[in-house]
Amino acid sequence: MSQHLADGTRTATLTADARPGWWRDAVIYQVYPRSFADADGNGMGDLAGVRSRLGYLRELGVDAVWLSPFYASPQADAGYDVADYRTVDPMFGDLADAEALIEDAHTLGLRLIVDLVPNHSSDRHEWFRRAVAEGPGSPLRGRYHFRPGKGKDGELPPNDWTSLFGGPAWTRLPDGEWYLHLFAPEQPDFNWEHPAVADEFRSILRFWLDKGVDGFRIDVAHGLVKQEGLPDLGDHEELRLLDNGAVPFFDQEGVHEIYRDWRRLLDEYAAEGSGGLGERIFVAEAWTPTVERTAAYVRPDELHQAFNFPYLSTSWDAEDLRAVIDRSLEAMRPVGAPATWVLSNHDVTRHTTRFANPPGLGTQLRTPGDPELGLRRARAATLLMLALPGSAYVYQGEELGLPDVVDLPDEVRQDPSYFRAHGQDGFRDGCRVPLPWTRGGSAHGFGAGGSWLPQPEGWGELSVEAQQGVPGSTLELYRAALAARREHPALGAGDSLTWLDAPEGVLVFRRTAEDGTRFFCTANTTGATVRLPAPGQLLLASTAEQPARGTEGEVLLPPDSTVWWTA
Repeated sequence: MSQHLADGTRTATLTADARPGWWRDAVIYQVYPRSFADADGNGMGDLAGVRSRLGYLRELGVDAVWLSPFYASPQADAGYDVADYRTVDPMFGDLADAEALIEDAHTLGLRLIVDLVPNHSSDRHEWFRRAVAEGPGSPLRGRYHFRPGKGKDGELPPNDWTSLFGGPAWTRLPDGEWYLHLFAPEQPDFNWEHPAVADEFRSILRFWLDKGVDGFRIDVAHGLVKQEGLPDLGDHEELRLLDNGAVPFFDQEGVHEIYRDWRRLLDEYAAEGSGGLGERIFVAEAWTPTVERTAAYVRPDELHQAFNFPYLSTSWDAEDLRAVIDRSLEAMRPVGAPATWVLSNHDVTRHTTRFANPPGLGTQLRTPGDPELGLRRARAATLLMLALPGSAYVYQGEELGLPDVVDLPDEVRQDPSYFRAHGQDGFRDGCRVPLPWTRGGSAHGFGAGGSWLPQPEGWGELSVEAQQGVPGSTLELYRAALAARREHPALGAGDSLTWLDAPEGVLVFRRTAEDGTRFFCTANTTGATVRLPAPGQLLLASTAEQPARGTEGEVLLPPDSTVWWTA
């Protein structure tokens, strides 16, 4: 195991165990393959590139890797428009590359989770192409949502639903029928009332489970079932990409029977294959009106985890953070599922930049704000997140403190929602800029052929090479925090914590291990130094400077900082 020192240095030998419920306290690292590492030098990341960097992830200290889609796709929405769920897109490699990646990950003690996109396919999927070619009345049209239009000549959409990428959610074909797409027109929605759809996805699950994957992250898990009759929305504001209001095409009760069926399938595999690393899991991307509704997806006979989006969208404010933490833990406790915590992903502005701006601007920003303040808060928010009970997700590059690239030229943008409604929620490219691995060289070590999105000036000084082994760097802070999280008996899994009295703007909580060992977290979300009684021995601080000692056993917490203590 790692040896952890208060100054952030350590040595590490990481192993994974096969204990039941490993996912309850796992730290899972999201890899966006096109932006992680490019092995073949064509400017686009690939599976061989991911494979070449697995040692870095092992050394970082994560438990599992989640890969965004790498399936055959026309790439109308960065791979979330799947043409063939059993084939690797040539831009990422081939099936042999996927198999080698799974094997190497298991050899290093890392689990591998893959994205599954069951709400919609690509319009290039064989089913959809045949359905269009065969025309109205084709049995294949029953596998999607084809409808006649309204109006005298069917010239109006079947209902008033709008796409989350902007504009109508319906596209009319030359033969007069319309088809539903809650996202881009190139992403027609499956009709999950049709038995062939359920049969196909059971087969897809088995295909990848047989190759040894350790789980699936389910894209748009809340969207598979639509309300019967596809009723109008009525008077409703234009939907945004990350909205979670009640609508007739999201969070319908019928999704739960699908997931109960999937869970029975997954449990058949138990710990077979998987490199001996334990049970397989499902993770839901489920945007719902409340965290209590999200809890329904992780009941004991359904999915294992669900992303905690209310936490992701909470500002750096003690009162707001405490409220969402309490509500998250309370909601998950009755269903016996772990809470999850996440600060960034491939759909939102990186939290380094969100926290650099005033609160209340949403999760897709266009301004850099105060980068120094943003990084300071982001480091503090990371230590707070990793101290909470449950599982945590880390988005590639956040361990380097990468900001969002908010000034990408319009001509290089590729987010489909950017082109659908004058930039409506269309700024996801900024968090997808390829990672810098080295100070110099082609694309800062991302690959020999440049990068598919331009890296900004100064990217090299945020690179792995620039931060590796540097005390106080963001990379070394993450490594130290993940090592301490593994070693301290009071950290990781659980469903409770004890809040302690604290000044306004400060969070202080205690967690206690079965052996009585205590852990304390103090988070100062204010811009001023705060004086507190020292809870115990210093374990780790988010700031380069250590908290100063005051009189009579007090400690001075720096502004916008989080400190870990043990006793």
